Amino acid sequence: MNKEKLLLWTLAAINFTHIVDFMILMPLGPQLMRIFEISPREFGLLVSSYTFAAGASSFLGAFVLDKYDRRTIMMWVFLGFFLGTIACALSPNYIVLLTARIISGLFGGLTSALILSIIGDVIPDSRRGRAMGLVMAAFSVASVFGVPFGLFIASISNWHAPFIFLAVLSGGIFWMIYKFIPSLTDHIVTKSNKPTPIQVIRRVTSNGNQMRAISLTIMMMLGQFMIIPFLSPYMVANVGFTDMELTYIYMAGGAFTIFTSPWVGKLTDKYGKVKIFTIFMTLNVIPIAVITHLGATPIPYVLLISTMFFVTSNGRMVPASALITGTALPENRGSFLSFNSAVQQIAAGMASFVAGLILAETANGELINFNVVGYIAIVFSLLCIPLIRRIKVVDV
Repeated sequence: MNKEKLLLWTLAAINFTHIVDFMILMPLGPQLMRIFEISPREFGLLVSSYTFAAGASSFLGAFVLDKYDRRTIMMWVFLGFFLGTIACALSPNYIVLLTARIISGLFGGLTSALILSIIGDVIPDSRRGRAMGLVMAAFSVASVFGVPFGLFIASISNWHAPFIFLAVLSGGIFWMIYKFIPSLTDHIVTKSNKPTPIQVIRRVTSNGNQMRAISLTIMMMLGQFMIIPFLSPYMVANVGFTDMELTYIYMAGGAFTIFTSPWVGKLTDKYGKVKIFTIFMTLNVIPIAVITHLGATPIPYVLLISTMFFVTSNGRMVPASALITGTALPENRGSFLSFNSAVQQIAAGMASFVAGLILAETANGELINFNVVGYIAIVFSLLCIPLIRRIKVVDV
């Protein structure tokens, strides 16, 4: 059990760096839009470029992840992620940063599928909710410590500093991968039985249960990532927050989810994935509706709503991830989860890009049409509830 905990902590650390790398750009949005003199549409492209690249690499990864040792692939993927993060830190302008974000996304996207594959290989379904809760808590830690610290060092230095911090941190996590992730090869089939890329695609697309799981992923991403990338710019431009006050949102939301994420994992194992997902997804639409209609608002009230948004968003991801992982057998788990990760990243990128097209700036810099974005996000979120009831776990 001690080895299992070290493995899960290592996976959580990998998830932490990947999440901070993705999230740190969003609260840096107001600074980057001023420094590079870019519009909301161009900032939306900067965010979505990471997810589109991650989606493309995850799709290609579906053809190779089940053919090799999970540990070996994770080390190569994380090395590429490390180099992409360094490229972001050294970017001198918008175009170079955009290119560096694509490189980071190409490797960062593969870590998600690999993390879920390793959990699926090592942790039985009866305890998978708790394992997911621990690994998903990395989002909370990223919100409480990673993002605020990144914003702090950016405020006293410049926007390059958070990426330098991430690169240094990644070096230590690379050692953890080498030390605590064991060789995992039980999923590898004999060479003569290895499927071709066409067979891999057919195996996923012909499985109705897995296609419903992928559809659920799309709906969840559309419901969330039309909101998340523009939360910080909206808080600064419309609600009246300063760049430094943005850290309160991430610290408050993350502090609560550090405790609620493992708790939701335990509830998932005790009461069932569908029931817990339904509760948190239903609650999630409340803060979405409120946040997208805020004007000048006192900080305590904003923190109350934004914290509810983070807690419920994280709460619906834990049971959903546990359920989706269980829809594939070990021999094709990596392929399926790569497809799912590809769809997740592309859907998130499309959501942020489309939201950027809907939003516009007034002459005084305020963002308009965020309420329209909120309505669309709520519709997609609510569609997830009947859909998840039709998804079944086959890995038991």
